[in-house]
This record gives sequence, C-alpha cells and structure tokens, in this order.
Amino acid sequence: MEHNYEWGLEKNPANFQALTPLDFIKRAAEVYPLRTAVIHGKIKRNWKETYLRCLKLASALQKRGIKRGDTIAIMLPNIPQMVEAHYAIPMCGAVLNTLNIRLDAESIAFMLQHGEAKMIFVDSEFSSVIKKAVLHIENPPVIIDVHDEMFEGQKDDIGEIEYEKLLTEGDDHFTGLCPLDEWDAI
Repeated sequence: MEHNYEWGLEKNPANFQALTPLDFIKRAAEVYPLRTAVIHGKIKRNWKETYLRCLKLASALQKRGIKRGDTIAIMLPNIPQMVEAHYAIPMCGAVLNTLNIRLDAESIAFMLQHGEAKMIFVDSEFSSVIKKAVLHIENPPVIIDVHDEMFEGQKDDIGEIEYEKLLTEGDDHFTGLCPLDEWDAI
C-alpha cells in the first residue's frame, strides 16, 4: 500500500543507489589514481591502472558471452589477478565463486557443477587439480590460465586462453555494470 509520503518517490538515481563494493574501486581510482593499489613481485600498479584492468577484463568476459547472473569460478592465490577478478566479474554482471585451494578434485567438481560455472580462472599452481575436476563435470567451464610471475613450479596450461591475452580482448572504454540493487548476487 502506498502512503501519501511515498507518492512520487519511486526509485530513481536521485534517491536510490545500490550498495556495491564496485563503488570502492571506482572511487579509489578517481580520488587516489596514482596511489599504489597492488604490489606483487615486480608488479606495482596504482588504483587507476588496476581499475582500468578490471574494466577491460569485464569487457573481455562480456565479449566472450558472459551475461548478468552467470557464474565464474576462480582458483587463484592472493595475486593481482585475484584482485582484478573480484571486481571485474561483478562489473560484467556475473557472480564470483572463489574456490578453496585446499579442496580435492571431487569437491571442486561438485562446486563447479552446482554453481553452474561458465568459466574458471586457474593459477598454474592448481592446474592439476582443476584438470581432474573438470573430468567429472557434464558441461565443463571454459578454463582461463593465470600465470603468477612468482610461481616457480611448472606452468601447465590447461585452458583455452591465458589471462593477459584475454585482457587484450577487452574494450578500453568499457564502463562496467553495477548491481541493480543489493539483492543482486555478485
């Protein structure tokens, strides 16, 4: 039932904005563009660079057919690509599913199947367990290989494309999507 004080106050940009962590990185890039955001080995990026990489990744994901509500899993340690995925996946409207790096192949297969993952980002360190996990899935996700410059083990590519190459498919002028409201899964 609408009350008199609600008349003419439908949701609009002036009185409603969905709360989302995506606002944090956008604001950081605007207010502190040159401040350091990420340091990992030889990699050092500021907030502007990090934000632009996130937007470019979100664009590349959309160009590859990822839509609002699709699930993208990630099997990554704490590396720059993990930070970027945490923002880029919701920026294209998709839902982030971070997988525990300590799980076995059967558990991961269940999570990928149950979550209906369309894509998974996999660090070289976890290639073998993901390779086993996708054998148990009826519709396996597209695998994106991620190379951590500090990983000293064998880099066993099992995916369709490597992360940095995927980034080159993104649009430099992509603006990103925001959740429609707080009920949208990110």
